Amino acid sequence: MKEVIVIGGGLAGCEAALQLAKRKIKVKLYEMKPNKFSEAHTNENLAEVVCSNSFKSNSITNACGLLKEELRLLGSELIPIADSVSVPAGQALAVDREKFSEKVTRKVESNEYIEVIRKELTEIPKDSIVIVATGPLTSEKLSEKISELTGNDKLFFYDAAAPIIEKDSIDMNIAFYGDRYEQERAKDEEYETWIRRIKNQTGSYINLPMNKEEYEKFYEELINAEIVALHDFEKREIFEGCMPLEIMAKRGIDTLRFGPLKPVGFTDLRTGRRPYAVVQLRQDNTKGDLYNIVGFQTNLKYGEQKRVFSLIPGLEKANFVKYGVMHRNTYINSTMILDSTYNMKKNNNIFFAGQITGVEGYVESISSGFVAGIDAAKLFKEQNYEKNKIVFDENTVIGALAKYISTENDKFEPMNANFGILPKLEENIKDKKIKYQKMADRSLEKIKLEYMNKLENDIMKTWKILYT
Repeated sequence: MKEVIVIGGGLAGCEAALQLAKRKIKVKLYEMKPNKFSEAHTNENLAEVVCSNSFKSNSITNACGLLKEELRLLGSELIPIADSVSVPAGQALAVDREKFSEKVTRKVESNEYIEVIRKELTEIPKDSIVIVATGPLTSEKLSEKISELTGNDKLFFYDAAAPIIEKDSIDMNIAFYGDRYEQERAKDEEYETWIRRIKNQTGSYINLPMNKEEYEKFYEELINAEIVALHDFEKREIFEGCMPLEIMAKRGIDTLRFGPLKPVGFTDLRTGRRPYAVVQLRQDNTKGDLYNIVGFQTNLKYGEQKRVFSLIPGLEKANFVKYGVMHRNTYINSTMILDSTYNMKKNNNIFFAGQITGVEGYVESISSGFVAGIDAAKLFKEQNYEKNKIVFDENTVIGALAKYISTENDKFEPMNANFGILPKLEENIKDKKIKYQKMADRSLEKIKLEYMNKLENDIMKTWKILYT
């Protein structure tokens, strides 16, 4: 074998390819764009960010934040790129979508060990080590071949993306900048002092307050708006992490007020009181002229999105540059097929990575690509692969995710990074913040003591072989 083949130029595929290249292994990376686009992709670049621009919290007391820190320490190639093109988002890591995909594309295409081939593969190559990272929107022809290979029916769920609007079209006489609790007027704060502070504030979010009447009108129109119909034969399974706003709303009139539209931590400049509900807008690009509506993933028809979302105070004249979309995500029954290195149990020449494995989220996809990439490198270079493959400890988030997708489970469904999949602490701690901090400390200690040197030595070994 002269190279490793990676199918799919998304986040997982790019991370896997770069990890292989770092170990001086030649990679052929197949990406079907621009010859063929999925229903959710529009950009020719690699590593296109679709659903949201948020990579979630940076705090290590958040499981996704901890996963990012693990990946930073271990030498992920994509997380530092995300850090370099971040936009204001409070404690979260949000990226400029265009710049992120552009930088990843340049890094991959300029790498001497990676050959990017813009072509749709309809077969899984034989006689090669292959990483299948085609994502949840795998083309139909290849999807059928994957089903034949795995011997299992495909599983699927639906998720959705939020619309994006131009900042200049937001009515800033109603909207205000500010992060939750930081914008709120303090009990002992003079009104004029508070107004001056708010007027000079540049928070991570633009906030749109709603009174009860405005909210209830918006709610009624939302739950009765027309949606894009799905085919009758398609079972509608909705992933909770990307729940369409209109479906969430139908659970009860106050559901949104306790979810994406919660008003806690804000004061309405018009009244001096807490608003009844608050819609938040998060910066979508570095320039700061585009904002996405936080939590507004939707399957409404485009005309309905314009009509209903324009009812929100401050968005009456909003210019929508991109409407929300809903799409079907396909994944394999990994618990029956893969081990904890994302390697097929019955054919160790084939790895899977990304959301097709049942990990859900951008960082989670990068994590799976990282693991598949370094273990594919082990398989490529070392004779005793089973002995030398790298399995991450379940006390780390990267290891817990890998264990989750590889442990037999009759009710297997996509999973985000969360502390619930990690082993419990030996001591019973009720305070969640303290508990999560201790779990984070445990994880990072494992990463630093057991894995950082191991991976660095692997790379150094490659260089020594190459130049001695």
